[in-house]
Amino acid sequence: MNVIGRLAPSPTGAQHLGNARTYLLAWLSARSQAGRVVLRIEDIDSPRVKPWAVQQAIDDLRWLGLDWDEGPDIGGPNGPYVQTERTHLYDAAIRNLVDADRVYPCTCSRTDIDAAASAPHESIDGPVYPGTCAAWRLGDSVPTDGTFCWRFRTSDREISIVDRLRGTQRMNVAKQLGDFPVTRKNLQAAYQLAVVIDDHAMGINEVVRGDDLLASAFRQTDLIHALDLCCPTYAHVPLVIGHDGRRLAKRHGDTRLSQYRDQGIKPEQIVGWAARSANLISDQRSLLPRDLISVFDWAKLPSSPIIMPKM
Repeated sequence: MNVIGRLAPSPTGAQHLGNARTYLLAWLSARSQAGRVVLRIEDIDSPRVKPWAVQQAIDDLRWLGLDWDEGPDIGGPNGPYVQTERTHLYDAAIRNLVDADRVYPCTCSRTDIDAAASAPHESIDGPVYPGTCAAWRLGDSVPTDGTFCWRFRTSDREISIVDRLRGTQRMNVAKQLGDFPVTRKNLQAAYQLAVVIDDHAMGINEVVRGDDLLASAFRQTDLIHALDLCCPTYAHVPLVIGHDGRRLAKRHGDTRLSQYRDQGIKPEQIVGWAARSANLISDQRSLLPRDLISVFDWAKLPSSPIIMPKM
């Protein structure tokens, strides 16, 4: 099977050092298997999207020395490659889920959920939805537009995924994560659904991303099964953290790639640091991404968080 991986920046802000490391590993994994790479802009989080961040993400990736075979700047057979231009695909999937009674209209606010789902029903990344609106069934009346989202009925069974770094992982999505939204209250697709539909439509069969999205792999796998699609291979790589053990933030200084570029730091320095942090090389030195294709091996990568360097 030909490997097709993807780079999927979200233009909610500038791309930073941790993003760069994850993108490099995703690119290396695909290229080391003679695979293809797709660039997709994940811009459906509209309130947080910064108009300038789309082009800057493309510029940052090019600056690092990464390339792709399909994308918004070069086109391809599976476009468009910007999520807000693909809403017709998400709408069709939502209709399929409604017809199959795999979703229900939910009028709960985040405050409602926090209040109703307080301990002991806490998941690994927030409260488990308490099922307040889950009694709805196909044929029941639907609330007024703008007052509800479509929430996915998760499967009350153990789901397993095979992760390149962590091996086989198992979770009961209903019990441990709970039902989750596949749209917002404006009925536009939410992240979990859009990613599943886009990966399928673009032929993506390898997903490499940060390990803060490991729980999303179980949600997305449940959705994939409900839509009768094929599951990709997953690899969730450790995040880059500050010296205080917390994920990168402004308190750790400016780690934007654009800032490093403005300071005259060469992309080869960042690539070399990322390669050393992934145990792909034994000594830190300046390198181009293509220099690492022949030495890339998932078995070499550490599974613990990576502390940010001083460039």
